[in-house]
Amino acid sequence: MNLEHNYNALEPDIILQAVESVGHITSGRMLALNSYENRVYRIELETGAPLVVKFYRPDRWSDDAIMEEHAFALELASEEIPVVAPLAYDGATLLQFGGYRFTLYPLQGGRWPDLEYTEDMIWMGRFIARIHAVGSRHTFQHRAEIGIQRLGNDAVEYLRANNFIPVHLEQAYQTLAGDLLLIIEQRFGQAGDFSRLRLHGDCHRSNVLWTDRGPHFVDLDDCCNGPAIQDLWMLLSGERSEMTVQMIDLLEGYNEFASLDMAEMNLIEALRTLRMMHYAAWLARRWNDPAFPQAFPWFDSTQYWEQHVLELREQLARMQEPVLTV
Repeated sequence: MNLEHNYNALEPDIILQAVESVGHITSGRMLALNSYENRVYRIELETGAPLVVKFYRPDRWSDDAIMEEHAFALELASEEIPVVAPLAYDGATLLQFGGYRFTLYPLQGGRWPDLEYTEDMIWMGRFIARIHAVGSRHTFQHRAEIGIQRLGNDAVEYLRANNFIPVHLEQAYQTLAGDLLLIIEQRFGQAGDFSRLRLHGDCHRSNVLWTDRGPHFVDLDDCCNGPAIQDLWMLLSGERSEMTVQMIDLLEGYNEFASLDMAEMNLIEALRTLRMMHYAAWLARRWNDPAFPQAFPWFDSTQYWEQHVLELREQLARMQEPVLTV
């Protein structure tokens, strides 16, 4: 059985049996939570607070990579940094049942942050800086790296080799991608020999939950090595003037616990472009998973690819503008 694309095998009985295999007694009530890469469920117990169970997509991360993620979360939690760390059973956080790898977490709620207020952005800056202060102690040995090859070149080649780009857009896409990758290389060169540290890696608003006590991350599934600016740029939005103000607020908080190498500002639009390229290739790589055509029915349409090329052209223009400064 190809477990990677056969999440249908995760029937309710299997999910509940997995949770009960480590000693819990479930009530039989469960709720699927929003997740495409893995399968995540809220599980009600007969006694005590609900838990969250995450079943890992086979072949995405090695056991060693998942254990590094867990160790990072536990290290952050030990420093009283608000992340939701995995639960351990007989010392193990990565568990197995029915051929699937899974992990249990305490349920922790919250709302998505709007980050409309200066104080909230300053708070986020402090939060991310505390994560980076811990992340800078050493680097991951088994997890991914933020880099041009994986996010850019490999993404473009996968789309080309697997014929995802409509024929009438192939030449335009290839030429545009080549121009973008050339400028991205230049921007990475301008950033110099920046430090690479352990990062959250996917730090956008939807991955942050906010309570009266402030922000917290509920998942470090995409944690990786890379430049510190990776965890800051995705919180920027709007026009250049708006992003400048947002960055000033973020740095006001960030500088309380860490120091950003300002040469990394050269990477903001380069990283944004790489994310756009990688996202399209990610959807393509997952297209055989039945959940993806259901969730992203527009992906294989001509309209999507025309819009994607247009957005990349706009990104090319942005990358030819002066680097954002504060």
